[in-house]
Amino acid sequence: MGALACGAVPVLAFPAAGQAWLAWVALVPGLLLMQRAPGAREAAVRGWWFGAGFILTAMYWLLPSIGPGLPVIAVLFGALQGGLGYAVHRLLSPPLTTRRALLALLVVPAVWVTTEYARSWHALGGPWALLGATQWQHPAVLALASAGGIWLVSAAVAAVNTGVLVLLTAVHRAPRAVAAVSVVAVLAAGPLLFALREAPVRSGAMTVALVQPGIVEDPQERFDASARATAALAGHPVDLVVWGESSTTADLDQDAASLDRLRELTTATGAQLIAGEDARKADGRISKDAVLVSPAGVLDRYRKIRLVPFGEYIPLRPLLGWISGVSRAAGENRAPGTAFHLLPVTDRAGGPLPVAALVCFESAFPDMSRTAARDGARVLVYQSSTSTFQHTWAPEQHVSLAAIRAAETGRPAVQASLTGVSAAFDAQGRELARLGTGDTGALTVRLPLTAPGTLTWYDRIGDVVPVGALLVTAGAGAAAWRTRPGGRGAARGSAGQPSVPAR
Repeated sequence: MGALACGAVPVLAFPAAGQAWLAWVALVPGLLLMQRAPGAREAAVRGWWFGAGFILTAMYWLLPSIGPGLPVIAVLFGALQGGLGYAVHRLLSPPLTTRRALLALLVVPAVWVTTEYARSWHALGGPWALLGATQWQHPAVLALASAGGIWLVSAAVAAVNTGVLVLLTAVHRAPRAVAAVSVVAVLAAGPLLFALREAPVRSGAMTVALVQPGIVEDPQERFDASARATAALAGHPVDLVVWGESSTTADLDQDAASLDRLRELTTATGAQLIAGEDARKADGRISKDAVLVSPAGVLDRYRKIRLVPFGEYIPLRPLLGWISGVSRAAGENRAPGTAFHLLPVTDRAGGPLPVAALVCFESAFPDMSRTAARDGARVLVYQSSTSTFQHTWAPEQHVSLAAIRAAETGRPAVQASLTGVSAAFDAQGRELARLGTGDTGALTVRLPLTAPGTLTWYDRIGDVVPVGALLVTAGAGAAAWRTRPGGRGAARGSAGQPSVPAR
């Protein structure tokens, strides 16, 4: 139970609790339990329960959607942290040497990032509550994200926690000195990079209006509320209007009345509009699309690719479909899109402003925004609807992801949510404006644009950090296997100590 409770501590560093400073030491209680376990197997079990406690607490707001499935998911994903417990015990159990302290400062963050990378695979659910996301309000720290993505920020936070554990538990001066130097260097890395690197080169600007109708259950009334907020923008110099996810349940390719109303709004405002379409299409299946509308009609659409497990489809429905009977899980599977592409947005003067319009949960995936940046997106646009989780930490957790994607790609990012939070961020992840969950109306913001063709290091090199973490973890695992009692190399223990034969 202690490990399970310790797993909840890091969640306080995420939105909405928002104690970002805590992230740098929040793993220490759990790591200490793993370090002091009576054996490696028990340490792995403690790591498992630590991971389960983390997932259960970080995603507690999913309980209405998946019911009893949440504890099952927490236990399954928690198992990934068993390797963390083993690594901490193997490298940091007393007596702690300088060599093992150095190895731990490399291996423990690598194992942490490896587990995050593994559970981020979209087939397993996707990247939510990554440790680096705790720093979303600190652009100086997020400078690391422009170099190595959110993965590098997670690695930095995990490394500092490891160093603090060494400082607290090492007996000898040398390992403490190594840990102290490492902690200072890692803490300084982000701010130093932020200060020394050149900010993204600006080239022009665009004005975006984010429409937030509030909690309106009836689909037609929701559409009407969004239309009224948009009509109020007439006479204001707006380049693009963005509605939230599921802002219309009409198939705009089939519903002429709804499309005509959107066309009238684009004519009145002089701005193109991206609507969130959640509708049954001609093939009989429901999909979620971002639809670009102008006075001429539908110009283009992007269909959501990465669906929300249980919320928009149930994995292995023949086996797990019963969950929809005891929760709000999807009654039927949405139809996913097949390919990502930019929407051909133009400004009021007709100049091209290609936009990446991604839908809700897709803001969690670093690879999608990185692909958009490489394809030439000038702005990242996210459409969201979190009304089911309105009075939980979910809306704040969700909007934080847009800030991280902006810092990673060097592109401004906006999120339009039906019920909040709607917000805008500059190319370094700094918040420019927001509408909270209690607000309604249209949020208008002037976005400085990054010069076309600009790419961050992360845009260029991709997921080098998690791949490197995988290699380090695999190498450490192989070394541990070779030096296990009774195995090859077992004449000496992992710390250079004589190993004790198994009895």
